[in-house]
Amino acid sequence: MTYTHLSQTERYQIYALMKAGQTQTEIAHILGRHKSTISREVARGSGRRGYRPRQAQILSDKRSQCSRNATHINEQILLQVRSLLSLQWSPEQIASQLQISHETIYQKVYADKAMGGHLWRSLRCQKQKRKRYAGGRDRRGQIPDRRSITLRPESIERRTQIGHWEGDTVIGAAHQHAIVTLVERKSGYAVVTKVNRKTSDQVSAAIIKRLKPLASRVKTITYDNGKEFAGHKAIDQSLGSTAYFADPFASWQRGSNENYNGLIRQYIPKKRHLSTVTDAELKMIEDRLNHRPRKRLGFKTPHQVFHESLNRVALRT
Repeated sequence: MTYTHLSQTERYQIYALMKAGQTQTEIAHILGRHKSTISREVARGSGRRGYRPRQAQILSDKRSQCSRNATHINEQILLQVRSLLSLQWSPEQIASQLQISHETIYQKVYADKAMGGHLWRSLRCQKQKRKRYAGGRDRRGQIPDRRSITLRPESIERRTQIGHWEGDTVIGAAHQHAIVTLVERKSGYAVVTKVNRKTSDQVSAAIIKRLKPLASRVKTITYDNGKEFAGHKAIDQSLGSTAYFADPFASWQRGSNENYNGLIRQYIPKKRHLSTVTDAELKMIEDRLNHRPRKRLGFKTPHQVFHESLNRVALRT
């Protein structure tokens, strides 16, 4: 298996997961990396203030510049890089299609920034989220007939089968309106839709509307603990699914969904009022992310992996 260097995005993910209390073994599992890779990265990127992703990236860039394998990007390749960056592809995803080093792309991006360019603005680098932990207590009340994630079959954790989803909501400025996000765990395929109010009735109706056409590939849905998911029984009845709920303040248990919500924030910042977000814009975002190649899928797209599964079902029926 060919080794690939950690990307800047992964370094920030390592930092955030360490802050969340995850062990290096757990971080390796979440990122799909060998635990020795994480251990080596933390050792190399740590200073007096511990592990810092920006410092680690600078050190990595310096090592790459000294590498005999470092390459230059010709003008034709650079045009393709610029085009894919404008679609918010990561350097690692671009490198998988253009057969160049993602570290070389990062070097070009930061060299462009030093010259006053704007390529760096397309990099997907999210700030660490800060949450109130409330002494371990869930402030949002209890959800009727809530089924804990501890009861979910362990096989789902291994992502070996299509059909297991994660659900959450993205909130706009002043908590007006919400975007419902649903991500399939194995493929990363996702659907998004907006609701005018974050009520359980509206959220349940939105989930049913978007997943009903895909019901043959909806076996379970694991939700956040928001009360907007109190209608989970109606959703299960309509889709033939089984609902589970993550533990309070354990967002890493829905890592696919959390990561996807971070990607959406590239297009829809927290300060933006969701009333200004159109259905056409949401469809554009959904299509872009579903057609972006993923490293863990062998650089196939979520759309490819998910719909290959749908096609297999159609052939058997």
